Amino acid sequence: GIGLDTSRELVKRDLKNLVILDRIDNPAVIAELKAINPKVTVTFYPYDVTVPLAETTKLLKTIFAQLKTVDVLINGAGILDDHQIERTIAVNFTGLVNTTTAILDFWDKRKGGPGGVICNIGSVTGFNAIYQVPVYSASKAAVVSFTQSIAKLANVTGVTAFTVNPGITKTTLVHKFNSWLDVETRVAERLLEHPIQTTLACAQNFVKAIELNKNGAI
Repeated sequence: GIGLDTSRELVKRDLKNLVILDRIDNPAVIAELKAINPKVTVTFYPYDVTVPLAETTKLLKTIFAQLKTVDVLINGAGILDDHQIERTIAVNFTGLVNTTTAILDFWDKRKGGPGGVICNIGSVTGFNAIYQVPVYSASKAAVVSFTQSIAKLANVTGVTAFTVNPGITKTTLVHKFNSWLDVETRVAERLLEHPIQTTLACAQNFVKAIELNKNGAI
């Protein structure tokens, strides 16, 4: 989906390293990304954003030990299923907060860190809820609020942050999903009646936002 197409766009740029953290190990995709631009070192680590903060910190220690420098963190994990209330909040919000908190150990200028950039994937539902999926929409509103706070703390930590908030995008997420308390049985079909963008269009704008790198931007 958006993550893969964004990775394809990123490796076309002048990157030194792209590190992918995901639950799914897909060697064919890693090989494809390496083939797009052999100058970029693409590395994969298995990771589930719902693990405790200490586990995230431990993984980041491994990554920083190998790379020495990490410039940008993209928090892109997300699920859309309002039957899974706790997991929706854990993946879409708590995991993002934990990953951000963990990387501050390495970046925070108060600890002698170099600073860094955090790009969080929100959603237009963070401002204009799809009311049939209030849990998902609220989790995305939380992402926007949290990120705005991180951006305002940049003078303290040296870490800047912004959100990318896609509209309806043609991913597996939106083909079929459950509404809260089954208040709308056709919510996916109704959503797809609206104009939707491709994952490629989303990814291209995503990379544009990273290149603009404006602290606090939405």
